Amino acid sequence: MLDDNLIKKASELSEKAEELYYKIQEESAKGFSAEIKELSKQYNAIKKTAEQFSEYNKTESEIKDLEKLIKTESDAALIDLENEEINSLKNKADKIAEEIKDFFYPKENSQDRDILLEIRAATGGEEAALFALDLFKMYNKYALAKNFQFEAISLSPSSTGGLKEAIVSVKGKEAFRLLRNESGVHRVQRIPATETQGRVHTSAATVAVMPEAEEIDLKINSEDLRIDVYRSSGHGGQSVNTTDSAVRVTHIPSGLVVTCQDEKSQHKNKAKALRILRSRLLNRIEADKKSIEAQSRKSMVGSGDRSEKIRTYNFPQGRITDHRAGITIHKLASFMDGELDELLIPLADYIESQRQLQ
Repeated sequence: MLDDNLIKKASELSEKAEELYYKIQEESAKGFSAEIKELSKQYNAIKKTAEQFSEYNKTESEIKDLEKLIKTESDAALIDLENEEINSLKNKADKIAEEIKDFFYPKENSQDRDILLEIRAATGGEEAALFALDLFKMYNKYALAKNFQFEAISLSPSSTGGLKEAIVSVKGKEAFRLLRNESGVHRVQRIPATETQGRVHTSAATVAVMPEAEEIDLKINSEDLRIDVYRSSGHGGQSVNTTDSAVRVTHIPSGLVVTCQDEKSQHKNKAKALRILRSRLLNRIEADKKSIEAQSRKSMVGSGDRSEKIRTYNFPQGRITDHRAGITIHKLASFMDGELDELLIPLADYIESQRQLQ
C-alpha cells in the first residue's frame, strides 16, 4: 500500500507526465527541435511510474467496489469468489506499490551487503568497557538467531574484562538492512558491580555499522600505504608473541590508521587490517557522496559523549528507549539476550518514513 506522502508524490508525478506529454505534442506540431528531445527524455523517465500509479488507483477502486458489493451479497459461493478476487487485487496493488516505492526511494546498493560492526567503549571508563562487551554479546546472540555468521576480527579487552574495542564481521542476507540503524551512541544507566553505595551510573558505548567492502569495490594503491610491524602485547604489557606479528596500516592520503594484533601471523594481521581499512575508506567515500561529512565514522557515532545518544538502556527500570523514533519497550532482559526485532523493525519503518518526507 502507498501512504499519503507517496500518493501525493505519485499524483504530482502523474500531473508532470501529462504536462510533458502535451508540451511534446505542441512542439511536434511546430516541427522537430532540440526542446522535443529534452522533453521526451524527461517524459520517458517518469512515464512508466505515472502509468503504474494510474493502474494502482484503478485496482484500489476495484477493491472498494467489490468490498461494497460483498456487504449486499447473500450467496455464500459468490462471497467466496469475490473475496478471492479482492485478495488477488490486493496482491496486485501491493506489487505495483513496491515498484512505485522503488522509483521514489531506490534501494541502496549496500542493502544486501555483509557488514562490519564496530563497538567502542566511550564515556564512563571501565563501566563503558563492560557495556561495550554487553553490546557485543547482544549482537552476537541476535546474529545467531538470524543465522548470520558472526566473526570477531579484532578485539581489544579492557583491564576488567570488558571491551575497549571490537570489530566484527556479520555475514548474512539482510544483515545490513536490519542493523544499519544501530550506528550511534548507546547510553546505559545502571549500578556498576564496583558501586558500593548502590548509585546508578551513566556511561556510553559507540556503534558503527558499515557495508563490508571488497577489492572490486575499492582498489587501494600500495604506494598509499605505510605498514609498520611490531611485537604484540597483552594486558599489563605482557608479550603475546615473541615475533613482530602486530601490524599497523596507515592510509597516507586519508590519514586512516588500522591496527591488528589478534593473530600470531603477521600475514593474517595484515589481511585483517586491510579488510577493515577498505571498508572504512569506502564508507567515507559514500558519506562524501551523500554530503554527510568527510569522516563518516565520526558522523555516525559522534564524540561518544552521553548527550549524543541514540538509545538509552535503563537497567533499574528494565526499559530501552530509542530517542530517534521515541520508541520505548520494557523488555530489557530479553533485548540484551538478542531479541532486537521488537525495536529494530518499527525503528526501521520510522526512519524510512522520515526519509520519504525529505
